[in-house]
Amino acid sequence: MALTGIDAVIFGVYDMNEAKKFLRDWGLNEIESTDQKLFFKTLDDSEIHVYPASHPELAPPIEDGNTVREVIWGTETYNDLENLLSRLKRHGFPIHTKPNGDFFTYDPNGMQIGLRVSHSKSVKVNVTQVNGPNVHHRIDQRSPVYNQAHPIQIGHIVFYGADYEAMLRFYLDGLGFLISDEYPGNGTFMRCKARSGHHNLFVLNRNGKPGINHVAFTVRDIHEVIGGGLAMSRKGWKTEIGPGRHPISSAYFWYFENPLCAALEYYADEDYCTENWVPAQFERKPENFAEWAIAGGIDGNTRRQFKETKDSNRGK
Repeated sequence: MALTGIDAVIFGVYDMNEAKKFLRDWGLNEIESTDQKLFFKTLDDSEIHVYPASHPELAPPIEDGNTVREVIWGTETYNDLENLLSRLKRHGFPIHTKPNGDFFTYDPNGMQIGLRVSHSKSVKVNVTQVNGPNVHHRIDQRSPVYNQAHPIQIGHIVFYGADYEAMLRFYLDGLGFLISDEYPGNGTFMRCKARSGHHNLFVLNRNGKPGINHVAFTVRDIHEVIGGGLAMSRKGWKTEIGPGRHPISSAYFWYFENPLCAALEYYADEDYCTENWVPAQFERKPENFAEWAIAGGIDGNTRRQFKETKDSNRGK
């Protein structure tokens, strides 16, 4: 499998100052900040680029408002990249070249899909070990309490597919993704290599209306999901839904409204798949989105659920 994961996400926004504040609060590494460009990185050097929505270098949007304008996927080697480009051409997807020499194409939604040798790196982080009856992984050591999240990587992105079957053909046949699990006819969880976290991409069927559902950032463990979410709450950012846990993928999550696109997510502890993983089929219903979830989030100061909440439509 040629791809390694999401290497960069490019956003077009209407308020650069609000976007900058959010990315700083989100816990990313700030590389460059001007009126015309924001450049941040995760711990593994995956990149977040933000431009004003009308910037001439941005790809056309697939939906109105603040949104993702390009997703760039990385490969391990240049040979992998060449093989991937050849595969796309065989399946009838045209390849274009950027001024910097990187390549791109368009998926059936019209989203610009960049392809390059990965700029990211492998990083090792300390993950809290879990104890159980007569099973002691964490000895003479307390679990941590985080005051801020620092995302490790851009873990996955979720698209609404205007032509669902065409989107599956592009990502499965053209880019070589593998199915991890699915809502038959309604949604497909995919990973870009056989040995990987549960999904790098999730495509939901929304006939005739392309869009972004959310972009997700991996953190260390449930403690960092909670600590990062509480920190965002203290800084005034509004929870969309969370914290909670997905029964499909097993990950803990917390989604936030933001000035970059649809929801952004902290998540941790997803299933790890290999060649032996057996995809399953699920009905698309709220209880398969969340085993449990807190609507409206938790107040960062009181550490209690907000009293006045409105239910989220996510997963419905």
